[in-house]
Amino acid sequence: MPKPRPIRRDFFARSVHEIAPELIGATLLVGGVGGRIVELEAYHHTDPAAHSYNGVTERNAVMFGPPGTVYVYRSYGIHWCLNFVCEPAGSASAVLIRALEPTEGLARMRRRRGLSEERLLCSGPGRLAEALGVTHAHNGLALDRAPFELYARTEKPDIAVGVRIGITKAAELPWRYGIAGSRYLSKPFK
Repeated sequence: MPKPRPIRRDFFARSVHEIAPELIGATLLVGGVGGRIVELEAYHHTDPAAHSYNGVTERNAVMFGPPGTVYVYRSYGIHWCLNFVCEPAGSASAVLIRALEPTEGLARMRRRRGLSEERLLCSGPGRLAEALGVTHAHNGLALDRAPFELYARTEKPDIAVGVRIGITKAAELPWRYGIAGSRYLSKPFK
């Protein structure tokens, strides 16, 4: 099997719609903890569900910065959510990482999440951020520098495509991607 190639920031300087399916099967580690990306959603700046849709705010300013950086926000005042900024600076598009198949640092993930069920460690954006120890302190950091490691997939999985989850605006857009049949998805594809 070929050795995984590190993904550099320039990978993200193109359309979020090209990047999103290519990240399915990639490996994400934060401080040596993580696994294979099995589910994510794309958010384009022209999309009313994107945080950047109404312009720059203190919360979303990172989205308008350079591609290949991390955008972290709190959802419902409870959970941190991990996003990768895509497209050239100023575009403000991103992918939300929804689920991982945990492969590295499982003991740390279990401690952080307070459970042992492997399938539930990273199946959902809030669970994933908690398992990886991602907080607002990671907001704006580069994806190709510590504590992040991101590696390209070595083989293309069977990719499922569907509508995004938990949004009301532009909910009909088929911008959710995942590994078809993965038991680590936050929710099965229809």
